[in-house]
Amino acid sequence: MTLFRRLFLAAVVAGVLSGTAASVVQQVTTVPLILEAERYETVPAPVAAPAANAEHAHNQAGHAHSAPAPAEAVTTAEAFQRVGLTVVANLLVGVAYGLLLAGTMLLVGAPVDARRGLVWGIGGFIAFALAPAVGLPPELPGMGGAALEARQAWWIAAALCAAGGLLALGFAKNRFVIAAGVVLAALPHVIGAPHPESPEGVVPPEMAARFAVLSIGVAALFWAALGSACGALMQRVMPARR
Repeated sequence: MTLFRRLFLAAVVAGVLSGTAASVVQQVTTVPLILEAERYETVPAPVAAPAANAEHAHNQAGHAHSAPAPAEAVTTAEAFQRVGLTVVANLLVGVAYGLLLAGTMLLVGAPVDARRGLVWGIGGFIAFALAPAVGLPPELPGMGGAALEARQAWWIAAALCAAGGLLALGFAKNRFVIAAGVVLAALPHVIGAPHPESPEGVVPPEMAARFAVLSIGVAALFWAALGSACGALMQRVMPARR
């Protein structure tokens, strides 16, 4: 029971540290892009015009698509609320992933420290950030997409299959098991992620691409911090396995 409590404490501390680090970086990277994308969501749809004014209506529609609406004033209370919710969400995610990572380390039984924890963090980044992003990149508000349930199901499948494949590559000794892990990791991508029949959205492509890259970068920082902290703390939990 003492081991479980110490394991839980290590996972919580590592999750809080990584979640806090991600929250700070997000405020200067992805959050400004989200706020900018929300301005594009408020652009009114063009009003239908008579045939004689078709060219003028086309120009107006193009202008409305490319220019965001004027920024609405955000009160201090609203700003603090958004920051607070972001931090709380990141902390909860950090603790949840920390418990998952620490529990997996304990079950595997391999020696752990900060350096080995970083390797585990890289694995977590590949499984829960990079692999799903190959099929479904991080999206800004106002971007078109397939049905939410279909995207969620595919994301979960891609993450779990990638995690299973990485565990097989890292710890399996049977070649058949390793080959099965590789096939498992590739299976969701062979099936394909759900996408809308026609691309829609009001957000400029360059903004969407920048957001995807920055989001993946923040995820890499989060997992590196989580893995290193979790490994260093787990070293104290399992001193005999150093």
